[in-house]
Amino acid sequence: MRRALNIEINGRKQVLEIEPNELLLDVLRLGVGLTGTKEGCGEGVCGSCTVMVDGELVRSCLTLAMQVDGKAVTTIEGIANGSELHPLQRRFLEHGAVQCGFCSPGLILTAKALLSSNPDPSEAEVRDAIRGNFCRCTGYVKIVEAILAAAAELRSGANA
Repeated sequence: MRRALNIEINGRKQVLEIEPNELLLDVLRLGVGLTGTKEGCGEGVCGSCTVMVDGELVRSCLTLAMQVDGKAVTTIEGIANGSELHPLQRRFLEHGAVQCGFCSPGLILTAKALLSSNPDPSEAEVRDAIRGNFCRCTGYVKIVEAILAAAAELRSGANA
């Protein structure tokens, strides 16, 4: 029996009719068409499906959509300002921290959460924050550099 899900996705309130056992990942990708969130492992281990729910990081492949009823979800599509990329998105591109791009949405949202709580992280703090996000293409040097560059840009107030 389908149920109403009251949810705010990337600042837009919506009421969706879903099955009670649908995963948040599937609602976002298949129900709403926001395909930036990826399913990597389906077990909550790789971090590719990471989204923010009321400002907290969650693995959307392990979260029933009904668990976020009445809450605000932010996906990778929701952090840009229209066509202007968020500094994290832009710095990932500029620093070559994106190759296949599969892990990038989860890494970027993880970095956004880190910078929200710690605007001036050390390299060690960045590495610690992203430890649950797996990248099989780039390694982590360029990813860490991109996050630190975005942190510096955000602190300076440029394009914040």
